[in-house]
Amino acid sequence: MQVKARGVLSKESPFHAIEIERRELQPDDVLIEIQYCGICHSDIHAARGEWGEVRYPFVPGHEITGVVTRVGTQVTKFRPGDRVGVGCMVDSCGECENCRRGDEQYCVKGNIQTYGSIDRYGQYTMGGYSTHIVVKEDFVLRIPDALPLDKAAPLLCAGITTYSPLRHWQAGPGKEVAVIGFGGLGHMAVKLAKAMGADVTVLSQSLRKKEDGLRLGAKAYYATSDPQTFRDLAGRFDLIINTVSAKIPISAYLALLKTDGALVNVGAPPEPLEVNAFALIGQRRTFAGSCIGGIRETQEMLDFCAENGVTPEIEVISADEIDAAWERVLKSDVRYRFVIDISTMRG
Repeated sequence: MQVKARGVLSKESPFHAIEIERRELQPDDVLIEIQYCGICHSDIHAARGEWGEVRYPFVPGHEITGVVTRVGTQVTKFRPGDRVGVGCMVDSCGECENCRRGDEQYCVKGNIQTYGSIDRYGQYTMGGYSTHIVVKEDFVLRIPDALPLDKAAPLLCAGITTYSPLRHWQAGPGKEVAVIGFGGLGHMAVKLAKAMGADVTVLSQSLRKKEDGLRLGAKAYYATSDPQTFRDLAGRFDLIINTVSAKIPISAYLALLKTDGALVNVGAPPEPLEVNAFALIGQRRTFAGSCIGGIRETQEMLDFCAENGVTPEIEVISADEIDAAWERVLKSDVRYRFVIDISTMRG
């Protein structure tokens, strides 16, 4: 099945209108007509080979929402017309301890990513910058009616990437949570932590977005370019979520944690992060990482957002604006997530 897409042809290539092949439906497959797809910084890292070699043409996109148009003969969870989403993965082994527990993102054998992976049929996966996608029903999410499809799209990566560590490290009433960075991930972390009942502080390089941060749920907003910030906030937080995909002085941020506090990295910079062991040892602090969430937890996140009115701040663009949007992402010139209107790709 040939479908329209936008893809890059090399590390330096702009986007081109191309056609890609989607497999015919297997008995447990769902065919989705994509309506919207969010733009994630991961798309840029991957397409430009910053996380390893990739095969071109390359079609990114793992914040996908749309409508079911056909289902395989054994599908029981979905039917044509259902509002659905697809996130960062489309398959896993289903047999290892992590998969059985519902943590498919940590599949021991390695999950199949929505783009840039080889699936069980030997095909190179292509993402949501396209008009249609075929996915196993077990990796399709149901979008609650209360969530518009355009605003639901970034929840499939930015939402779950921040929701999962907030839940795992028990953000809630009485907890002091800090968020490093206030972009696509950071603004979702603020909204979600606030909805969970935590007191939220933003740690950003400047105060340029302070008004937005306070409006979206933070109780305080500090500039990390000011050395006084690190003196004023020493030992303040139970949990810090680092959303920045760049090298930062982790040890300085660890000093902002209380005893037994945790700093969790969800940003994925290409270069290593250095940690001074004494920043951990002194107060039994933890430096950890977290990667999206399993399918069950992602559905829980979508339901939580629907119940609590949590949606991302988005800018909807056409397929012809993807190149310009990527350049703006690299300049942090988006408030706070681009979403592609895939109907503009069908013409």
